[in-house]
Amino acid sequence: MKQILIFILLISIVTGYMDSFPSSCSAQETAPSDTIKKDALPRMVDYGAGKCIPCKKMAPILKELQSEYSGKVEVIFIDVWMDNEAGQKAGIRLIPTQIFFDKSGKEIARHEGYMSKEDILAEWRKHKFIPTIAE
Repeated sequence: MKQILIFILLISIVTGYMDSFPSSCSAQETAPSDTIKKDALPRMVDYGAGKCIPCKKMAPILKELQSEYSGKVEVIFIDVWMDNEAGQKAGIRLIPTQIFFDKSGKEIARHEGYMSKEDILAEWRKHKFIPTIAE
């Protein structure tokens, strides 16, 4: 009974903090694989939460990537505190977690923890989402 009360308390506290997360990185209601389109782009889904410190540090990076690579790679943020089911469905164990999907929606890579812009770009280049840097 104590655990249920603590859980309810935590959920009510967390939901009050979501206004501070950038609106450009809004939560998605469905799991990424449920929304594959015929002309889909490769995508990176960042599972996190609005008050998670590493997640907050990644928010401007996600915003930059969304802007710089629009039409090439889809960048999605899912708040697992607001959409717990999406996190469970994706097997998220800790946040932030980044999952990389190819155009068909198949998971091709996963990273747990903070990920720098350079590391994300390296992962995209590795999977040929974007061109490699000319030497």
